[in-house]
Amino acid sequence: MLIEFSVKNFLSFKDKATLSMEKGNGDEVLENVIKNNITDILKTSAIYGANASGKSNLLKAFTCAIIMVRNSNLIPVEGHWDCIKPFLFDEVSRNEPSEFEFIFITNNIKYRYFFSADRNKIYTEILDAYYSQKPTNIFTRTKTNIYEFNSDKTKLEYLATNNTENKLFLSTATTWNYDKTKDAYLWFATVIDTYDSFDSITDKDLKDYSTNNELKEFAIKLLNEADILIKDMTVDYSEKEIEGQAADILVPALLSPEGKYRVRNVNVNINIELEHNITDKNNVTHTYKLNFAEESAGTKILFAFAPFLKRAFESTKIIIVDELERSMHPAIVEFIIKLFNNSNINKANSQLIFTTHATNLLNLEILRRDQIWFTEKNPYNGTSELYPLDSFSVRKDENIEKGYINGRYGAIPFIKDIDLWQEDK
Repeated sequence: MLIEFSVKNFLSFKDKATLSMEKGNGDEVLENVIKNNITDILKTSAIYGANASGKSNLLKAFTCAIIMVRNSNLIPVEGHWDCIKPFLFDEVSRNEPSEFEFIFITNNIKYRYFFSADRNKIYTEILDAYYSQKPTNIFTRTKTNIYEFNSDKTKLEYLATNNTENKLFLSTATTWNYDKTKDAYLWFATVIDTYDSFDSITDKDLKDYSTNNELKEFAIKLLNEADILIKDMTVDYSEKEIEGQAADILVPALLSPEGKYRVRNVNVNINIELEHNITDKNNVTHTYKLNFAEESAGTKILFAFAPFLKRAFESTKIIIVDELERSMHPAIVEFIIKLFNNSNINKANSQLIFTTHATNLLNLEILRRDQIWFTEKNPYNGTSELYPLDSFSVRKDENIEKGYINGRYGAIPFIKDIDLWQEDK
């Protein structure tokens, strides 16, 4: 579970910005809170802001940091981290590293992981584990190649000699089977993910649809709850290998002990049909099959989103989505938020973080004050700021949606009157 994420000197976030998933002081809508013996954590957070205010840049910061942890062992010695993009509208920051910090819980242990990097190398890296109230430092890396270890020094010093300037030691140590970094690394590798949208679906999920009746039933229920009346669905997925076209391709030893693997060349056949019950004017119900390509954009997105939801409700996941409402009615977005906030459905205590323009969610019966965040860009220096609703004095009965639209909390575009715009021309 994510407690906190911070970023500094990345895209429009010149100064440190922190998104906290830790419960604030309010006692409203407690179903939205995960009770934990370490700290109470929020299940969902919504991020609002005008276009180009920094919402998507915050998700890009998440994505960049996660990719770096996952792919560190795959990057060549002379490779570059192209996702690292410092704040460019300043002569100092443009030449300084970007900084990322995660505070999270996995396997009932709290961790803090921090690193700073530019596209060429890692400068600082720290992993702390909270086996008690006080942090235990697993390793500290400074000035790229200086390491400090408080335990297992002989083993870790040897592992450090196998690390390069552009690789994260968290990934290197885990690859070499160091057990105290394993859980933290696996949290990045398997728990937290970011998404631009759900307008496409992977082969893996299509295979699952074709063989897993539980997934199909879950998706049908999701569609029906969203007022998209689907009686049944058929998903046929098949692969046929093309003989004589396999190839040997060099890959890093992490993926294959021999340094090679066989690439399968296959033809994939996919057919998806959704069954609709339609009642005619004589009150007779008929079943019609519709090819997936002919379905609405909203139906396609929910179909693609269903496997992610099912996995999240079965095992702990952190799903971070840019513009969750894309191609979905605001009522459906509200429904998905309520699924995550419902303890009987979200039994794995998964978290959903999303950017949105859907103002119907600015309702204190749906989201707590500490679950609503805003981004705003300074029009003079181009820097983005991230701040929560509960940094304002907000009453429990206040109309948040109206206050936001009226500009009380900032984070909205200020559009010129059309007459003034014509005068300027």
